[in-house]
Amino acid sequence: MLGVSSLPRSTPETQGLNTAALDAFVTALDAAGPEIQTAMLLRHGQVVLEAEWSPYRLTDPHLLFSVSKSFTSTAIGLAIDAGLLTLDDPVISYFGPDELPAVITDNLAAMTVRHLLTMTTGHAKDTVEALSRDRRMVKVFLGLDVEHPPGTVFVYNSGATYML
Repeated sequence: MLGVSSLPRSTPETQGLNTAALDAFVTALDAAGPEIQTAMLLRHGQVVLEAEWSPYRLTDPHLLFSVSKSFTSTAIGLAIDAGLLTLDDPVISYFGPDELPAVITDNLAAMTVRHLLTMTTGHAKDTVEALSRDRRMVKVFLGLDVEHPPGTVFVYNSGATYML
């Protein structure tokens, strides 16, 4: 397994980046409101920036929350780039009759990939609790009430990430 310390290192300039700009980025992170623990930037597979904020160290294990959303959205971007889907595709277009509810409401029909990505599905609350009660999570998600027109209300929604 490739460890953090075994990643190849390079200078920013060698990889086409400006050291002063990266220093300004670290300074901005330092001044930011949210607590930053560590940062690492890779360019062309080379580590060009490493930063740590006390008491944290780059070598410390870190808890990662919601990282699945980052990987999932990246995968969706790659799928869009490959022409496999678009942001405006209706969510229900990807599922068959065994997973769709008997009645498809206007709000459910209007829900798109974009709404899943932006967590503006129209749900009034996070759907993850309802999904965790049943192994048929797609069917459960699609069967939940979509109280608001998609795109009008943001709700942190882990179920949307699952659906992507």
